[in-house]
Amino acid sequence: MSIKVADQILVIATRNRGKSSEIREMLADFPILVKDLNDFGPIPQPVEDGETFDENAYKKASFTAKVLGLPALADDSGLSVDALDGAPGVYSARYAGPKATDAENNTKLLAALSGQTNRKARFCCVLSLAVPAGAALTYEASCEGEILDAPRGTNGFGYDPLFLYPPMGKTFAEMSMGQKLSVSHRGLALRELKGEFEKVLQWLQYRQAEENTRRGADEICMGNK
Repeated sequence: MSIKVADQILVIATRNRGKSSEIREMLADFPILVKDLNDFGPIPQPVEDGETFDENAYKKASFTAKVLGLPALADDSGLSVDALDGAPGVYSARYAGPKATDAENNTKLLAALSGQTNRKARFCCVLSLAVPAGAALTYEASCEGEILDAPRGTNGFGYDPLFLYPPMGKTFAEMSMGQKLSVSHRGLALRELKGEFEKVLQWLQYRQAEENTRRGADEICMGNK
């Protein structure tokens, strides 16, 4: 038996409230119940040892979906700086250490770019939507910009105060959430997901029906032992 669309729960596989807020904002028009990891008790953390954003996004989404038994949407994103050969890349959130704060990461980035004239950089984002059985859909996007010599703005999170988006003449931290989502890497990836979300919901229902059928067959087999 498939679930009703109104009953659909989607877990955002993060405890980062900034990321969660952006994703909730983009999916607010759809009849789904969006949760994140802050809505659940302690659960194990997946090992983010992938070499690409794609690998890490899938690891987080599939792991969360299997642990909670619910569809999970994971974002893996980061900053790629030309003068640093693409660093911090997949290590963006832990650039200054495993438990680094945003301020510490920003400080390390500015130190690494000291004296550099090439400040070109891009934010990259991969979204992975996985179900407990392991199947997943993937969406990705990027946004070109420049790294400033000093932070500007108080909105956003991560490297937003240092990332200048030239067409607007603002850093991500100087933009409203609506402005940022209209141009950012995560906003563009989410817009792609949102553009076909009705099909995504159908896919989730189909996968749920498959899972229910599998569980039913397993229960019958167990009962016949």
